[in-house]
Amino acid sequence: MSMESLYEYGSRVGVWRIFKLFQKRGIPLTLFAVAMALERNPAVAEAAMEAGYEICSHGYRWIDYHGVPEDVEREHIAKAVQIIKRLTGKAPEGWYTGRTSENTRRLVVEHGGFVYDADDYSDDLPFWTKVNNSPQLIVPYTLDTNDMRFASAQGFNSGEQFYTYLKDCFDALYEEGEETPRMMSVGLHCRIVGRGARIKSLERFLDYVLSHEDVWCCRRIDIAHHWRATHPFQS
Repeated sequence: MSMESLYEYGSRVGVWRIFKLFQKRGIPLTLFAVAMALERNPAVAEAAMEAGYEICSHGYRWIDYHGVPEDVEREHIAKAVQIIKRLTGKAPEGWYTGRTSENTRRLVVEHGGFVYDADDYSDDLPFWTKVNNSPQLIVPYTLDTNDMRFASAQGFNSGEQFYTYLKDCFDALYEEGEETPRMMSVGLHCRIVGRGARIKSLERFLDYVLSHEDVWCCRRIDIAHHWRATHPFQS
């Protein structure tokens, strides 16, 4: 049971450390919020709304939905939306399950109301797809520029490695951006990068990004709205 406290560290300490860092630099955030967890820590929802952050639904529970009956997954999507709406006053506009089933995207489109779906890792830019003849905007996420690699094989063993990896990715995309727009996602977890030994590497990276011109630091919903306005779905 003591291993569960690793996750509790994120909600007790890490999230507030990350919020403070981003607020100090005036950079907005998108929170991938598991509804059951957010319901148990409503202070995070309140602080996020006060700061103008986006709360994207990360599902009802953090489980692998492969093999979960379709009706159960459908119910969980509805519950997640209901909880976030109750806590924030509005339904989430983005969706990211993380560990999807073969039904997830179809069920998300079936539920409706989502501006974008982030359950994808296949591109550096948003793109449109069709699900049951309905257009759905995909804003891809990432598993490589992601602090989860501190806890995985062939991952980061120091903040310096994390910083260098993020910087190299940013430099490559920034250079390519001279000719083709690029989007960089950075995945953060409160219990991981929220640790004192790692937060400084994130701080250095944010300062590095802010030292460059023509960089838009924004929420995923802002990217989605921009893409819809400038690259509408073509049937």
